[in-house]
Amino acid sequence: MTDLPPFAVIVVNFSSSALLRDHAASLDVVPPGRVIVVDCFSGAAERERVRDLAIERGWECVLLDANEGFGGGTNAGAARALELGARVLVGLNPDATITPVALTSLVAAVAADPMLLASPRIVQSGGEPWFIGADLYLDDGIPRGARARERFAGAERLEWATGACFAISAELWARLSGFDEEYFLYWEDIDLSHRAIAAGARLELVDAEVVHDQGGTHAERRSSRAKSELYYYYNIRNRMLYAVKHLADDDVRRWARSSARIGYAVLLRGGRRQLVASWRPWRGYLRGLRDGRRIVRAHRRTAARAHEHAGRR
Repeated sequence: MTDLPPFAVIVVNFSSSALLRDHAASLDVVPPGRVIVVDCFSGAAERERVRDLAIERGWECVLLDANEGFGGGTNAGAARALELGARVLVGLNPDATITPVALTSLVAAVAADPMLLASPRIVQSGGEPWFIGADLYLDDGIPRGARARERFAGAERLEWATGACFAISAELWARLSGFDEEYFLYWEDIDLSHRAIAAGARLELVDAEVVHDQGGTHAERRSSRAKSELYYYYNIRNRMLYAVKHLADDDVRRWARSSARIGYAVLLRGGRRQLVASWRPWRGYLRGLRDGRRIVRAHRRTAARAHEHAGRR
């Protein structure tokens, strides 16, 4: 890795030190690279486990006093990486494993083109594809994998790079001011991709492979399809947060009208059995719908005040 620029692999931890030990501990990063683990505080015992693992593996540690979410945690790690001179940032989930060859490919691609937001192919532990590119379909606000492109040919879509593993130059990261922390969890990678494209960057699926232990951080049970209440809540809420940040008013209204239907489709990602076994998925669904509507109402009030103010000038 000596021909690469200084780079940092940033891993955000929240109550996932076991995953760090299972996956991130296999990272074989030597200068000019380093690993930065950001611990969003979840308890004293977990904090101590993260500290011990960082000392054992020679990682840089950023210890936050609270859970700042995925975007906030990554931003904190990136800030430290930039202080230490990193020119390329690689985000990596704690439940993902990357080889030195794949890591080198990602860093080299971004080093060659600082206006590149790069993603690897991501597969599950059994070899099944998990990410080979993805798009947000702007007519209905549904993210779909690249395999759907032929089926939805002609639909307006925005390509996006997954936050599970990505590489970006320090220059582009600074231009974008990193992740928007208002998302807290989920959709911040779609938002970052949107802003990167708007800034003139391009997205590319690099010839590199990462293994992802699907659902390792946000499944209710590792052996179940069910996902966490937070997964449902933030996916449903943040769809509307993205809409008010990036879409025209007519499009926001169209997305809002379909929120209940599309939110239910998000619920079904965890299977039907969970819906009769627990009230938590339903609570995440209802809270996500409620807060998504609140975001839209707040946006409309702000727009109305701005319009009124403009009329008085």
